Amino acid sequence: MILNNFASRIREIRMSRGLSQEKFALKIDMDRTYYASVESGKRNISLKNIKKIADGFEMSLEELFKDM
Repeated sequence: MILNNFASRIREIRMSRGLSQEKFALKIDMDRTYYASVESGKRNISLKNIKKIADGFEMSLEELFKDM
């Protein structure tokens, strides 16, 4: 359940900022297919990569997990 909640959260944020998966993955130096699997809830992502995503959205980890 947490993987799907996280996936929905980052998809929502990315789309609200008008970014494609490819563009965002490039921005945070992450493989697009890896990022897509995280965003679809299929991958158990590491804390290091969660931090990359938060930094890419220019938000704190607390903000990233807000309302999950």
